[in-house]
Amino acid sequence: MKTAFPVNNDQVQKQDDTQNEALDLLSSTQSIIKEAVRKLGYNDAMYELLKEPLRLLTVRIPVRMDDGSIKVFIGYRSQHNDAVGPTKGGIRFHPEVNEEEVKALSMWMSLKCGIFDLPYGGGKGGIICDPRSMSMFELERLSRGYVRAVSQIVGPTKDIPAPDVFTNPQIMAWMMDEYSRIQEFDSPGFITGKPIVLGGSQGRETATATGVTICVEEAAKRRGIQLEGARVIVQGFGNAGSYLAKFMQDAGAKVIGISDAHGALYDPEGLDIEYLLERRDSFGTVTNLFTNVITNQELLEKECEILVPAAISNQITRENADRINAKIVVEAANGPTTLEATKILTNRGVLLVPDVLASSGGVTVSYFEWVQNNQGYYWSEEEVAEKLRNKIVDSFERVFSTSQQYQVDMRLAAYMVGIRKMAEASHFRGWV
Repeated sequence: MKTAFPVNNDQVQKQDDTQNEALDLLSSTQSIIKEAVRKLGYNDAMYELLKEPLRLLTVRIPVRMDDGSIKVFIGYRSQHNDAVGPTKGGIRFHPEVNEEEVKALSMWMSLKCGIFDLPYGGGKGGIICDPRSMSMFELERLSRGYVRAVSQIVGPTKDIPAPDVFTNPQIMAWMMDEYSRIQEFDSPGFITGKPIVLGGSQGRETATATGVTICVEEAAKRRGIQLEGARVIVQGFGNAGSYLAKFMQDAGAKVIGISDAHGALYDPEGLDIEYLLERRDSFGTVTNLFTNVITNQELLEKECEILVPAAISNQITRENADRINAKIVVEAANGPTTLEATKILTNRGVLLVPDVLASSGGVTVSYFEWVQNNQGYYWSEEEVAEKLRNKIVDSFERVFSTSQQYQVDMRLAAYMVGIRKMAEASHFRGWV
């Protein structure tokens, strides 16, 4: 008997690998939360509350495609903990989205909000799709369908979405419009990362890279490194990585290496970032225009003062941590360094600034956008930049001081700071 569809073994293996990575991400997040809860002196019940999201909604979204056919997409919305306030977090459109990843990322959002003292818990959403193969009309129908499917559990005082992987201000605008239609009143505070004309905030597009840049500056101070002339390597040349490379160059640093999904460019004398920015495509690809390309792993092991993994997870592992030749590692991507590698780098004296601290500029400016929407008064780009800098400098100092006080690495310190507010709120509410 013939099967209805041909089996692609490579595709099946890729899906299995993705699921395993997501499970690893969830379990490693849970293990650090458990250690942080223990270090802070909370009981086992607190860990049981925080180790999983309070709720996870799975939805099926029927979408009429341009050829007239109906395709059903699977989507998720995870809300980790709302003891502090409404949950907050992005929506990603990606073919490898899965339940475990969405759950883990919502937990990270809780930590980020705690570290930056924002009045939120963590949320995260995702839809299994490949937006690169979809038309604008199909993407609009999918975006609106997702909002209809989750509308009962989201809102300005419940759960506030934002952009994430392969989503952008246009998609946020469609979602806001659909939510406003359902509620029958204009609801700009329902979602952040919107176009400026619809209530978006100045500085939102570059917020993540700006936050990483400030963390690089703070880390350099702690290590006595002058940013002027310092050698910087940025792995990843998408939105965060490309802006970061430019900001580093503007600050006087020498960006000696960048990379994308196809390889890496390296020049010990420094790269011309402006030239590369002009030639990269919308997905951050530029290395395919050059012949003298090295691998991403080779780039990671080049000598530099500051290394910024801004691409994908699990790039620095126990296999290559001993060969990392940087004095400072600042994580702009989600989970680029494994727990074993974190210990190795810390023992070697490398200052590692974890993702939940370094990559939180986006959620911080999203918070600013929500505040502006609620009060109907909007700030200048200079005001946003000043408020963002103050938040990040204060948060960096809290995490660094905690790492010194408890003699732990910066990742565990960040989790301890992130958990404390959520745990206290849960305790006062009488949950634990």
